[in-house]
Amino acid sequence: MVLNKLALNIAKIYELNTKVEAVLLGGSVSRNWNDRFSDIELFIFWKEPPTDEDRKNPILNLEGDIIDFHPFEDEEWSETYITEGVKLEISNFLTDTINKVINDVVLTFDTDLDKQSIVATVNNGIPLCGEMIIKRMKEIVNKYPNELSVAMITENVHLGNRWNNREALLKRKDWLMLYKVMVDVQIKIMGILFGLNRQYVHHPAFKWQSNTLKSMTITPDNIVNRLESIFLEKPSTAIRELEAIIQELFELIRCEHPQIDLSTVIEKSLFVRPKNGVRKIF
Repeated sequence: MVLNKLALNIAKIYELNTKVEAVLLGGSVSRNWNDRFSDIELFIFWKEPPTDEDRKNPILNLEGDIIDFHPFEDEEWSETYITEGVKLEISNFLTDTINKVINDVVLTFDTDLDKQSIVATVNNGIPLCGEMIIKRMKEIVNKYPNELSVAMITENVHLGNRWNNREALLKRKDWLMLYKVMVDVQIKIMGILFGLNRQYVHHPAFKWQSNTLKSMTITPDNIVNRLESIFLEKPSTAIRELEAIIQELFELIRCEHPQIDLSTVIEKSLFVRPKNGVRKIF
């Protein structure tokens, strides 16, 4: 089934409601990253708050089966349903809310990942109706602010104190905590790379990591395979690889943003918790 075509047909049903100002196709389908597990993500922009009836009528029209139907929360109404064997993820926002989120990210350089995900959808999404409204939004978000790049880097460049315990965790074979540290550091690396490449984060959990990294131009060499190997190699090898990637990232930051002082950060990233000394008693 061609998901783009189904999405367009579904958007036409939402467009029948005069409260709907625009429908935007997001997610993997809009980026041509979709596979056989992919669903359709639609963002519905409303001029006024939708009622439950407003939200359910398209589902009834499509003879869809509701999986989830959430009330208003965090500026969003959302529902999930299946029609024609395809899962639909619907995110409903007031158009005013989307404009405010865009201003937060583009004008005040807010690094909140949920807000950036919305902006990334506007930037990369495919308008299915309300093209002029979405076009105006795209014009605003198209230029990634340099200040946001700096904010993303400075927020993620501190790797956390637990990174300094990596050798102790490795020697103890404390695998659960060690891998938690490795995951946390890799998340920091992804945040830095989004800032370096001036890309809005499109998913708060960095979904589609491999595809995302392939779309970036400012990265350590062979970054896709190297980050993937972190969870496939022996833990000791993985730790050494992470250490190398981190130092290469620091060099990239120096090239792109020489004004950022990394001296303390680099020193702390290299620090390893020392072993307790053994005192000889005579």
